[in-house]
Amino acid sequence: MSPAEKKAMIGKDRRGLSVARQCEILKLSRSAFYYRPAVIDSATLSVMKAIDRLFTLYPFFGSRQIRAALHREGMVVGRHRVRWLMRMMGLETIYKRPRTTTPHPAHPVYPYLLKGMAIDRPDQVWCADITFIPVRRGFLYLVAIMDWATRRILAWRLSNTMHASFCVEALEEAIAEHGAPEIMNTDQGS
Repeated sequence: MSPAEKKAMIGKDRRGLSVARQCEILKLSRSAFYYRPAVIDSATLSVMKAIDRLFTLYPFFGSRQIRAALHREGMVVGRHRVRWLMRMMGLETIYKRPRTTTPHPAHPVYPYLLKGMAIDRPDQVWCADITFIPVRRGFLYLVAIMDWATRRILAWRLSNTMHASFCVEALEEAIAEHGAPEIMNTDQGS
């Protein structure tokens, strides 16, 4: 039975059964019974239409650029409101994202050996992963070496290139400080 059907069954005039008890019997929260969707006002709708029009023309514009374009058109709205409305409308800026996990074509694909393995002590399994941090003029790459059992970051490095040297430096630092692990796990793109 859908929540809408359950709401229709609940009546405020039923003698002997409060709304709270009826909701409990039907396994429907009282907040779901009393909820009324918020109505979007006309001013917000006009801002949403303007955002949609600008985003259709410039799908690479983020909230800052859309806010600036709205200001040029005489519509005063803050960047955070534009960002919230874009998220609510399901608009996501198109931009070139870095490819951090691209395996070399000659690199074989190995089976995942840690599936079902109980990891219950420090230095049993370490993992390494690379992620990117967007900055004003590109990306910084962050590598972190982590102990799976303790979830502790053992070493990390930042780099503005995807060369392997900063990853090797982080791993060497972790080994020098904590000793070698039994298993070192990385994704296959590294």
